[in-house]
Formats: sequence, C-alpha cells, structure tokens
Amino acid sequence: QVQLVESGGGLVQAGGSLRLSCAASGTIFSIDIMGWYRQAPGKQRELVATRSAGESTNYADSVKGRFTITGDTAKNTVYLQMNKVEPEDTAVYYCNVRARTRLHGPIFSSWGRGTQVTVSS
Repeated sequence: QVQLVESGGGLVQAGGSLRLSCAASGTIFSIDIMGWYRQAPGKQRELVATRSAGESTNYADSVKGRFTITGDTAKNTVYLQMNKVEPEDTAVYYCNVRARTRLHGPIFSSWGRGTQVTVSS
C-alpha cells in the first residue's frame, strides 16, 4: 500500500507564496506520476499540476506562470511552489500518486488527506 503525507498548507495573503510538500511511502516499486489537485467549496476536484517519472510537467491554465511543481525521485516526494497566489486559489489541496507496488504490477492511484490553503484578499 502507498501512503501520502502532505504538508505546507496555511493562510497566506494574496500575492504571497506558499510551498506544499508531499511524501509517498509504503510498498512502492516505481512511481508513474505524482501531482496536486484541489477542491474548493462547492466545486469539483480539479487538476493543479502533475510531474511524471520522466520529469514532464503539466499545469492547469489557471496556475501556469505562478505555480511550479518539482520533485525528488529518490525521496518519492513532490513539491508545489505557489507564487502570486490569488483568493481563487483557496481550496483543499490533495496529493496524488500513481505507482506500481511490484514489477509489471498494475498502477494504483492513491490520495493524501489534503491540506487547506486559504488566500486572503
């Protein structure tokens, strides 16, 4: 099984910065993709950014140029640097990993419990 631990959420003023971290642990043979999603009150969960094992990245249009996803493959960790945050970025941010627990095994998707990010205007 794969467990995810997120950290770094909190309250920040508009225009400020915040850095989220997510560490994956457990029975991990290889990681396919790690990423961040968010869910604001009354809205569906949406993709924020993902990073593949080959270090390819993908961003939601709303965060391009402001957020940066990086990772440490050796530590099974992914980070989300959030700059120039806006009140619209307020949401619970969830870490997601798609990983195999054994060679040639299926890819499992696991979610963290989420960390609250609140941006004040």
